[in-house]
Amino acid sequence: MKTCCKINIGLYVTERRPDGYHNLQTVFYPIPLCDELLIREAEEDSLLITGIPVNGDLHDNLVMRALRLVRQYREVPPVSITLRKCIPSGAGLGGGSSDAAAMMRLLNETFQLGFSDKEMERMVGTLGADCAFFVRSQPTFAEGIGNEFSSIDIDLSGWYLVLVKPEAFVSTKEAYSRVTPAFPTLELHEALARPVEQWRSCVFNDFEKSVFALHPVVEEVKRELYSLGASYACMSGSGSSVFGLFRALPPEVEKHFQGHFCFCCPL
Repeated sequence: MKTCCKINIGLYVTERRPDGYHNLQTVFYPIPLCDELLIREAEEDSLLITGIPVNGDLHDNLVMRALRLVRQYREVPPVSITLRKCIPSGAGLGGGSSDAAAMMRLLNETFQLGFSDKEMERMVGTLGADCAFFVRSQPTFAEGIGNEFSSIDIDLSGWYLVLVKPEAFVSTKEAYSRVTPAFPTLELHEALARPVEQWRSCVFNDFEKSVFALHPVVEEVKRELYSLGASYACMSGSGSSVFGLFRALPPEVEKHFQGHFCFCCPL
């Protein structure tokens, strides 16, 4: 099963909650940069990760946590899992969350567990705020801590995406370090109803201020995307990836971002 990732189109930190978390407004938009997840019955559970290296204890990987979560509701035999990572970690793309949702969907299909999409969204949402989005992977307006979803009419068909992730690692604490919560002067729904060419002046990511100050290379990537002719460019999530939307792909665009992860595709 292929597991797509997402970009954030606009991201506003609107207020600090009594529980210490922050309320957000953003749009999750799926893009066709995918991991691949395979399972088969085995004598015992195992997880093999290939492709881009993943740090951390395999037992705590979101794929394994999703497996244990499903077993709280249904009987599932031991499985051998292979996860081919193509989505970089720490990029603001939701790769781990996507893998968790895909694991739940794959178990549901393989062993005919009978979960509805709504049930899977509820369950996998306990593993991370954006995990539930990846059950259906449709453009979504997200509020709350990024876990309250509503539909939004946005279609980027005909546009080209250039996604660049520098080596910089951005922690959540860093991302919030210079953010002053506030509601946007122009509602995100209203801003995104304008032509993409106008988004540069009205659709923002509140985390850019902190991340650009601490990791100038991320800001440099955004500037380079605009210099190549992007109609709109923005950091995704809390970084460190930055995406640009183009009417046509610049020639040999990858050469401009040597040393960085770079992914290009039509949307």
